[in-house]
Amino acid sequence: MPLPSHRRLAVSATLIAALAASIAPATSAFAATAPVSPTVAETTPAVPAPDMDGVVAALNSAMDNGAPGAMARFTGPDGVRSRTVGVQDRASGASMDIKARFRIGSVSKTFSTVVLLQLVQEGKLELDTPVNTYLPGLLPDDRITVRHLLTHRSGLADYTNAMFANTVPGFEAVRNRVFSYQELVDLSLSEPRTTEPGVSYKYSNANFVVVGMLIEKATGRPVSDAYERRIFKPLKLRKTSYVHPDTRIKGTHVRGYLHPDEAGGALVDSTEQTVSWAQSAGAVISNPADLNTFTSALMRGRLLSPAMMQAMTTVTPTDATNTRFYGLGLRRYDLSCGTQVYGHTGTVQGFYTYAFSTRDGRRSLSAVANTSNHGAANTALGGTLEAAFCGKKPAATASSRAAASAARDLTSLPAERDLPERH
Repeated sequence: MPLPSHRRLAVSATLIAALAASIAPATSAFAATAPVSPTVAETTPAVPAPDMDGVVAALNSAMDNGAPGAMARFTGPDGVRSRTVGVQDRASGASMDIKARFRIGSVSKTFSTVVLLQLVQEGKLELDTPVNTYLPGLLPDDRITVRHLLTHRSGLADYTNAMFANTVPGFEAVRNRVFSYQELVDLSLSEPRTTEPGVSYKYSNANFVVVGMLIEKATGRPVSDAYERRIFKPLKLRKTSYVHPDTRIKGTHVRGYLHPDEAGGALVDSTEQTVSWAQSAGAVISNPADLNTFTSALMRGRLLSPAMMQAMTTVTPTDATNTRFYGLGLRRYDLSCGTQVYGHTGTVQGFYTYAFSTRDGRRSLSAVANTSNHGAANTALGGTLEAAFCGKKPAATASSRAAASAARDLTSLPAERDLPERH
């Protein structure tokens, strides 16, 4: 006989309560041991605020190690932060100006790479095709490819080692000289090759001299035109230029000072020069804001296709620390906090430069010290990367001192050099 409706409701309630009681312990046990799926916000690591006091400390350390002045500019989600120390002109005593222009040295290699990879996108070149296919008879080995140039794995000797073996006399000998690309290649080929093609990384300015030749062959125009049309104008880099062989830096600019090889010797003002010994390997002029714009735009994919960016950021180690890598005309540094930054370092007589960005392009740093041939200043300037991208270091505890010591060891490694150093 069917139960009245009020009795059915009561029984249902009783059964539900009993069922809930029977499974409650299991539910509680599961909740205690199984992880709860985090929200997107919880899985995204917090971006540390830049440690601008640490940036200033690095800049001051560069000055303590021989630079008349130094400066850095950081861009991030919270805006722009910049710091300057010292002077940009020893004669006038003018303070370092964050808007001033300077020679960026081998940061130019990344500009050259972007142009060349755009030409690859357009089908005018291929990365794994021998260089001699495009420049017949230029190199003595048909196995050397375009990719080998961009990754410094061609084996072409770096002619600047001999050119600047005696730093100041070597510089003065080429300060006003105008080289052809062919003359620079001939200087490289007069020396033994450093490795078989593709076998190992060996930094050489000769690689990017040949890159300049490839650009001019593919476009039928000077490399300066390619920079201007493909990078400077689209990104509105109004303070960036390539004026080879003009010796001047127009407008407000930083003066560069070269250390002689002799300890205690007087600094040499090396600001005016053709930089013809480097050309597409190192003759671009820029300023901190433009460098931030360039590295950020590059990492955000504004200059290259996803496929080319994948190729450019595919890296291999360049030293035994497994923290420094090279892709296609691009360095990657793995910092102590786990952040990876991409960009390039630059050394040209009188200037050390760092220009790096995170892979998403949201944070960028550019830094310069107006000296060279004094490696301690270069290493000190590199400390701006840790401070800017990793933020303030937590106070060391007894349990974390070993890790902190390891991090200090990492950041105190000598910076990679683009030119021979004597100190």
